[in-house]
Amino acid sequence: MEQANANLPVTYRNKVPEVTLVFWIIKMMSTTVGETAADFLNVNLHWGLTNTSLFIGALFFIALFIQVKSPKYVPVKYWTTVLLISVFGTLVTDNLTDHFGVPLILSTGVFTFLLVGFFAIWYRKERTLSIHSINTQRRELFYWTAILLTFSLGTAGGDWVSETLQLGFLNATLLFGFLITFCLIAYSFFKCNSVICFWIAYILTRPLGASLGDFLSQPVTSGGMNIGSTTINLCFLTIILVLVTYLHLAKKPASNDEI
Repeated sequence: MEQANANLPVTYRNKVPEVTLVFWIIKMMSTTVGETAADFLNVNLHWGLTNTSLFIGALFFIALFIQVKSPKYVPVKYWTTVLLISVFGTLVTDNLTDHFGVPLILSTGVFTFLLVGFFAIWYRKERTLSIHSINTQRRELFYWTAILLTFSLGTAGGDWVSETLQLGFLNATLLFGFLITFCLIAYSFFKCNSVICFWIAYILTRPLGASLGDFLSQPVTSGGMNIGSTTINLCFLTIILVLVTYLHLAKKPASNDEI
């Protein structure tokens, strides 16, 4: 009996926070910081794309290791990992575009294919894609891999819409905001599948945050407000810090209900 139990996966409390308004605010702002922070290190500090990618990649994998080894959901660990994966996911797409000349429409299509295929594998292995059942280490690794793909896809799709299609940063922000609102309406009023609606909205928050970050930080001549990436990073990081501190002090456990 003991030998049979040894083969079972180690379970723990759900490692993903409850999906509330605070969750979406932090997620959206993390994506904005991911866009502006990558540009700040790469361009403003003249690190270059390669050095920036290596530095952020190292920080991300350290944060991910700490997050995965933790037996329970800890707001600081979780959101630090989200923040770093947002920057790293941005850099993955930026490297494909700038270093390898991959067109944004192609990278958008490839990441879409990879994400759909990965969801299929995840569901085949675990029989659920619910974020409220991330209670084994294997499911958590599935979860973070999917998150990385959503950030890379969101970066490619957002840049393709705002730059290649020349929709502009403000129009792109409004477009992705409308699509997220549509997901909310589909779930709330038409009872569409909650898991599908969640993941679509999660993907869309990446280009929403990226477009918003570009709109706020880019020069007026490029269609932005010219606030500057440094100011945007400081403001949004401060808000994220306040909200994560609130979550830590509230000590509200993650929900284990299926969605």
